[in-house]
This record gives sequence, structure tokens and C-alpha cells, in this order.
Amino acid sequence: MLAALAAAAAHDRILGRADLIFERKYDGIRALVLIEPTGAEQPAVRIRSRAGNDKTGEFPDIAAPLARFGRRLDRPVLLDGEIVAVDARGAPLGFQHLQGRLQLRGAAVRAAPRSAPVAFIAFDLLRDGVEDLRARPFVERRRKLEALLRRTGSRAVRLAASAAGGGRRLRSRALRLGWEGLVAKEPHARYVAGRHDAWRKLKFTRNAEFVVGGWTEPEPGAARTGFGALLLGYHPASAQPAADRRPGPLVFAGQVGSGFTQAELELLAAGLTRLAAARSPFRDIPPARERRRWARPVLVVEVRFTEWTFDGVLRNPVYVRLRGDQPADGVRMPDRRVRAAPGRAAAHGRGPRRAQPDLAPAGLPDALLDTLIETLEDLEERRRRGTLVLPDGSRVPVGNLGKVFWPDAGITKGELLRFQLRMAPYLLPVVADRPLVMQRFPHGVQGKTFHQHRAPSPRPAGVRAARVRERRDTADSETPYLIGGELGTLLYMAQLAVISQDPWLSRLPDLAAADQAALDLDPPPGCAFARVLEVACWLHDELDRLGAPSFPKTSGSHGLHIHVPLPPGTPHEAGLLFCRIVATVVAGRHPDAATVERTVGRRPAGAVYIDYLQNVYGKTLAAAYSARASAFAGVSTPLTWEEVRDGVRNGLEPGDFTLRSIFARLEQVGDLWAALRASPPARLEAALSYERRRPVVR
Repeated sequence: MLAALAAAAAHDRILGRADLIFERKYDGIRALVLIEPTGAEQPAVRIRSRAGNDKTGEFPDIAAPLARFGRRLDRPVLLDGEIVAVDARGAPLGFQHLQGRLQLRGAAVRAAPRSAPVAFIAFDLLRDGVEDLRARPFVERRRKLEALLRRTGSRAVRLAASAAGGGRRLRSRALRLGWEGLVAKEPHARYVAGRHDAWRKLKFTRNAEFVVGGWTEPEPGAARTGFGALLLGYHPASAQPAADRRPGPLVFAGQVGSGFTQAELELLAAGLTRLAAARSPFRDIPPARERRRWARPVLVVEVRFTEWTFDGVLRNPVYVRLRGDQPADGVRMPDRRVRAAPGRAAAHGRGPRRAQPDLAPAGLPDALLDTLIETLEDLEERRRRGTLVLPDGSRVPVGNLGKVFWPDAGITKGELLRFQLRMAPYLLPVVADRPLVMQRFPHGVQGKTFHQHRAPSPRPAGVRAARVRERRDTADSETPYLIGGELGTLLYMAQLAVISQDPWLSRLPDLAAADQAALDLDPPPGCAFARVLEVACWLHDELDRLGAPSFPKTSGSHGLHIHVPLPPGTPHEAGLLFCRIVATVVAGRHPDAATVERTVGRRPAGAVYIDYLQNVYGKTLAAAYSARASAFAGVSTPLTWEEVRDGVRNGLEPGDFTLRSIFARLEQVGDLWAALRASPPARLEAALSYERRRPVVR
């Protein structure tokens, strides 16, 4: 269960409610912990992130005390909580203290507890023995959790502090101690999947004034004009300029690229042009890929932010206003610099360098994704444009986030972007290195749509494109395509109103070879989904007879896709022929229910069309975990074959898997599509055995 972000205007009302339960908002990695007594001396412990990634091996200093605690248990328990960095006294620290541990492997993991200790702070109990507690009120789950964790025997496993009422007093304490915020919880709320306003997070941001020392150029192709971001700084606290000269160089504090109205952009751009300077006013400034321009340090702006990072720059800065009433030479080092853990150097000394995030798709840090999601929520709430700064440093401008894309469900472009962020660890491996065809819906799923093959130009940095030969028989038919696998590309496409991720069945660098074949089951209007599932089962039976592994998924609309992994170097024609043979056999055996007839008017009434022609070079299908433009906001969702067979009887429907429901399923079943990438390929020559059968086709 994830907390919804409470608007700042609602904070005082929420904090004044005596019936709510308030807890500290921790800045770490959300984790589910399962402890299972196995009868052996060492209980089984599994730590999983919110995205379903196994973190047990990454945090031995949590797994070991959890196992020791588990020896005292006589039943399995499932805990919800947060992995946080702690100082030498055990006090929780910010995410930047934890981030370096996410990159460690091997011996470095074993050494990490000495230099970067962590703790697991539990705040909910979801399972107690055989009892599923999610339907119970929060206060009841909390009582059971307190009884369970009364004495854990380790500071590395602890219970989150909780208070009924007293929200305003807690806010004062949170601000005094530099907490990120509070979480307010309804006492009688059930535990539900996804984000829900029964839990509301109140983020306590800080405001400070900074001198503008320059700006970055807008990203190529961005709608924004004037500048990309303001470069911010302040004068050291000890700076005492003489009466006849200006203060010394600025200390760099980061840059701010969001929160501007169009009028403010134009006003600031005009002022910066007049103040342009040849030399940097900063004492020291880290390198960057953006082109920077310098300005005389005269302008002062007010910025809202959450905290300072190890590197001494602002985290989540948002522009508030221009402060024409403040002299620039009076802007000194703001209060509450980053709190270094005892024994560690402060930000500008010998402190640890900020670790670069793991850019492998499945390794996107949860906390960084959460920060981007919260930025989008804030921009949509305030009806602002902004720029998402991604883990690799690339920037994606976003705007018009309140545009409704799915009217029936009330889902906006902003929610689509947040969906793409949450789904990225699952979706990016599916589309990695594959050319993508864009179907754009600028007016939502009920408006006019159009297909676009050519990649837009110019594009934001970090959005990958490559020249692709659209027709193998024409040497001069190369066209630049967007290539999947990058978070920036995923978000950029959503900003362009591309809803579905439609990749080729082949990957760079060898697009002439397909690594998958696919059967697309397309039902006629009014056809029950149970009939589609029946046809899928018949296809599975045939593929199974041939020893071909196969993987089903909903299309996200009303159909179903079956993917078959192919041997390396397989020509598209071979995959096409294999699927054609299997589809023809099934259609021949079940002529009233399935057909391979391309012409709609010639198909038997009510028959499901088995489309094997999607295997032609350059054809695309919606990717697994892709959002779809169906009226119910479907998601193309991997299934097990047991689910397909049971679904015929149990009423499985495509509408069971939507942008809002899919994440609860992922928490339960994990990434089913990963098995396709790890599967041995089909033996296509096995289909030649049908030559002896000669099925009759109608």
C-alpha cells in the first residue's frame, strides 16, 4: 500500500485530526520481508523491493538479524517497512546515505555494514501465520505488529514509532530534526494494493533564497524557450566583502528547472540576457552535458526543496518566485546543510561521493523512481510544466499532465507517465534494443490517432534512436526509429501521447533475425473472452506437442498474444512459417471457433482470427506490460497457462488488468515475462512432422 501525496494546502487540516495515526516518513527503500520458520535452525528470510526485486543478498546486515528473530517464531510472517541508512547511534538518515549500497556486489556487500549501516523499520503486518491481515483495520494490524516486534534483539530490525493525533506537534518536531515528512493513516483502513489516500504523505519542504549565477540552454526540440534551468549559488557565511568591491565567488547549490510559468520564463530569460557574463561566478562547479551560460550574480530567487545531498546540492528543487527585494550579496549559506553521519566528513570536505545509480533497467532504484513520481504528482496538482531529471542525468520536459487520456476511468497523461515510471523495471527489458512504432493519441483514446515510424528530431539527450531499414529489399529505405530500453525514451513517448509500446520482434544489431515469434488472437465483436482462451489452449497443446515453449499474455484490449522464443539467427520467414503451420492446424481442427482467413467477411461467425502474419519483418505487437488504448485502460499482462485454462471456467476478463490494478498482481506473481527471455528456443524443424498428417483446412 502506497501513500498518496497530500497537497500542502491540506496539511494543517490533516495534522489537526485527532483520529489519524501519524508516523515518520522514512527516506529509504520500501521492502516486504517474509520470515518462514522451516523447522531448521536457520529460518528462511526473503527481502523484496516494491518492484519485486530480491534484496536479501544486498543487505546481509538485515537478513541475519531477521533470521535470528525468526528462530523465536512458530509461524511465518510478512512485514511491510522501509530499509533506511542509519548513523552510528542508529538514527535514520536520508536516501543519499543509502544510495551507494545499491551498486555494491560481491565482497563489497559484506564490507558495507561497517561503513554504511542500515536498519529495517517495520510499519505494517500483512500476514501472521496462515491469516491474511490485509482486510483487517490498520489499528488491529498495528497492535499485532507491536506484539510481534516488542523485542527483536537487534537495532537493525525495529518498529516504526506511531502516534494517535498530535500531528501539529509532530510537524514541529519533524521540521526541527530535519525529517522529510510524516505519513497520516486512517485507523480503520484496509491494506490495499497501489496508492491510496487512506495513507497520506505530508512532505515538509524548505524554502530558501539563492543567487542566479547562470543558466543552461533549453534541450534540443523542447517546447520551452529561453533557458532550461537556473544555476544557483550562495555566498559563504564568512564572506565579508569590502565596501569597494563585490563579494567573492558563489558556492554552487544546484540548478532548478521546474515551477516556472510561461510569463516567468520570458521575464527571467530577458533579465539573464542583459546580465550575461563571459566568466563563471562560481568558485567550483561540477561538469555537465548541458551547455551553460554565465550571468552576473545579481538576481535572487526563492526555491522550494526537500533536503541537501551529500554533494551539497538541492534535492527536488522547484522555483517559487523572483525576489527583487533581496540584495544578492546578502544571500549567505542557508541553514540546515546536509546532516553527515557521525564519523563522516561533511559535504564539501572528504565526504563520500554521490554514487551513480544503477542504470540497468531492472536495477532502477525504487527511491529515485519515487522521487520522479512525486515530482509528477506535484506538477499535475499545480498544473505546471516541468522537467524530469533522470538517474543518468538526462532530462525529459513534461507538460499538460492534467489532459484526460482515458475518459471512462479519468486517467490523465500525468497518471500515464507515473505508470510508465512504476512499470519501467518490468517493461524496459521487454523493449530493449528494439525499434518502436509510435501510435499517438493527442486527444486521448477517444480522439483521433495516428501512427508515426520516424523518430522526432530534435530529441532530448538520452532518447535513443537508430537508422533502420524498413524494407529489407530496398537499400535506401533507412528511417530513424526510436529504440527501446531507456527510461528517457519511455517517458518521452508518453509525453508525445504515445500510450502503447509497440516493438519489433527482432533486436539491434541484427534486425534481419527474429528472436521471438508471435500468434495474435483477434476476436470478432461480441465474442466472449472465454472463446479466446479456449483457442489459446488449443494452440498451447499443439506447441507443447512440438516441444516449443510458449508464453501467453493479454493484448491489453480484447485479444491474447502467444510468444515463442526462437533460436539465434532465425529469419523472420522461418518464424512466420512455424506460426502459420500451428495456426492452420488449430483452425482445421476447430473450424467453428478459430480461423486463419484474412478477409473479415469470409470468416466463420464468432470465430477467433489467429493472426500469424505479425511475424513479417518490421511488424509490431504491443509489448508485455504496455499500457493500451482500450476504453478500460488495459495493460498487456503476462499469464500462466494454468491461468489461461482456469480462466475459461472462472470468467477471466481483459478488464481484470488495468493501469491501476496491475501492480497488485505484480506484487503477487512477479515478472512472468522474464521466463521468456531465459527460455530455451523452440525447435522449428519439429513442425515438419505435420507433413505426414495433412490436416484439412476450411
